[in-house]
Amino acid sequence: MFLFFLSDILNNHIMKEGVIMSMSEKIRIALVKRKISITELAINLGTSQSNLSNKLKRDNFSEKELNQIANILNCDFKGIFVMRDTGEEI
Repeated sequence: MFLFFLSDILNNHIMKEGVIMSMSEKIRIALVKRKISITELAINLGTSQSNLSNKLKRDNFSEKELNQIANILNCDFKGIFVMRDTGEEI
């Protein structure tokens, strides 16, 4: 069920350009691509699976946590703002 849902997110992400995804959706996609479970991620973060699941439901992560998650998933986290009219990245 969990993997089926994530494959739906992946397919929607791939098929629809410009879709704005929540950070939780992005984390779930990265977990699937890296074949890492939420439980494994929680262990590596030093937190409980239930705490991480709640954060994913609320889509509530600090920049520090996002950097930690990125490191665990062997990714780079780039928290940027892009000006819609000029394309300028801030």
